[in-house]
Amino acid sequence: MTDTSSSDVLALRATASGFDAVRGTLSAAGGPDRPLDAVAVARQLSVLGTLLTDVVDEVLFRAAEQKRDGHTPPAVMGFAAAVQPACQAISALGVVAHQLSARDQAGHLGDEPGAQDAGDVDRLVISNALGMADQALRETSEGLRAAAETISPSSTRVEAARSRSTTAAPSPTPPSPTVPPAAPPGRNSRGR
Repeated sequence: MTDTSSSDVLALRATASGFDAVRGTLSAAGGPDRPLDAVAVARQLSVLGTLLTDVVDEVLFRAAEQKRDGHTPPAVMGFAAAVQPACQAISALGVVAHQLSARDQAGHLGDEPGAQDAGDVDRLVISNALGMADQALRETSEGLRAAAETISPSSTRVEAARSRSTTAAPSPTPPSPTVPPAAPPGRNSRGR
């Protein structure tokens, strides 16, 4: 059995960064200088779909490896736990895409009574769905990073664990003096 903990940590962190990148594009889209449109949301859905496929492939690959080796690596749990919030983010963005498409269709129909009220409702639904997507993406990336942390604890946690150890750690040796020790009193010392 080989130790894959460092590659597991890297894979978990890289995947978390991918979800963070999508989350960053969500906050940039829909701002005053970049109005939210169906094409931008569809691109984000496409990227999220690819990320979700990658996460599920990691679960599949690692679960098959687990079955062969007979142990459950923590990375399997981390990737598997990321599936649900990632799906929630995709679902929320699906709501946004649907609302934007409906808004675009209504825009082609012209001015009808109640169009202003419908637009306000659309904006509220879109805003809520974007908030849900943002939260789900945050949960996804934080969960992946937490899983990586359980595999490769931070140096603070390692030091705390060492301080609780029952075995005595060797005491650090003092640094060697840079100046030679002085000769005992009463004895002359000659230089070389």
